[in-house]
Amino acid sequence: MRTLKLKTVDAYVAFDMECPTSAGGTRLAPDVTERETQLLARAMTYKFAVLGVNIGGAKATIRATDADRDDAVKRYVEEIRPMVESSTFLTSTDLGTKPEDFSSLPGSEQASVMHTTHEGMPLDAFITGLGVTVAAETALAGLAGKTVVIEGFGKVGGATALEMWRRGARLIAFSTIHGCVRRASGFDVEELLRLRAEHGDHLVEHVDEPVSPAAELFEVGSDLLVPGARVGIIDEARAKTLQARVVAPAANVPYTKRGLEVLWDRGIIPLADYVCNSGATIGYVTESVTTAEQAIAVVEDRVRELTREALADPAGPFEGARKLADAHLRTWVDTAQMPDGPPLA
Repeated sequence: MRTLKLKTVDAYVAFDMECPTSAGGTRLAPDVTERETQLLARAMTYKFAVLGVNIGGAKATIRATDADRDDAVKRYVEEIRPMVESSTFLTSTDLGTKPEDFSSLPGSEQASVMHTTHEGMPLDAFITGLGVTVAAETALAGLAGKTVVIEGFGKVGGATALEMWRRGARLIAFSTIHGCVRRASGFDVEELLRLRAEHGDHLVEHVDEPVSPAAELFEVGSDLLVPGARVGIIDEARAKTLQARVVAPAANVPYTKRGLEVLWDRGIIPLADYVCNSGATIGYVTESVTTAEQAIAVVEDRVRELTREALADPAGPFEGARKLADAHLRTWVDTAQMPDGPPLA
């Protein structure tokens, strides 16, 4: 792992392996860390590998507040420009960033389809949510009548909620940074999206339900839990009390090592994050994708196929996904460079 601390802005770029081209999104938040950057870079390595793509994983993080984000992004873009021009580091959106932030960088025009809108949201976010939905649907043998709780109701969380709702699932609880709300009969997701457009993360205060601390989301029993925020949210303590049949992550690196082990020991199915949330990556690396409809079709097929293969492993889908990714890595990475497994917080 090689990590660069940028000089003109409070930011990191982490490269998981030494290879000609590495890629990964750029995340912006006031509390991102070097370690988080490294974990996310490793997650990208496994995401590319499980998709059979010969690109190394990378990630960038910018530590900035809303007040200074525009200046921070401008400085960041200028400092990484030489790496992008040489194809050493390719990047796109992540938490806290948007396509316009990187529009001046070479290659941004090639991602124009992925940066269009679909169903009123960015296409890359929509197909990421679609991938989470398809993985969960495969693990649960259908979503009709299943109960779902979602941590985070941002771009990907909202897309996931919408697609699951359309397939018959009932969203009974969700959270934002401002709290958690529950409704046993289920929320109208289209109404939630309208409220989010008006109130942002404060939408939890406008659904006519009591608002509890965000962490209480994990106390709600359901068929499916979708962790959708920051790394390491499913630790040992939380895994011991979680009430869900399947965990389908929308966020990267949601498990700690012990958290993952406890889930599997308890009979809870922990799907691999780098399969569930690979939708946007599939869209970016599939050259034949030139329309939203093509992106949707290829994500549906690829995520379902990978999830089925991973679920067939007797050691569980997380281990099954690791084996699929490692098998591809061995075809182009020297033994000495092989990573020691998917990232765990």
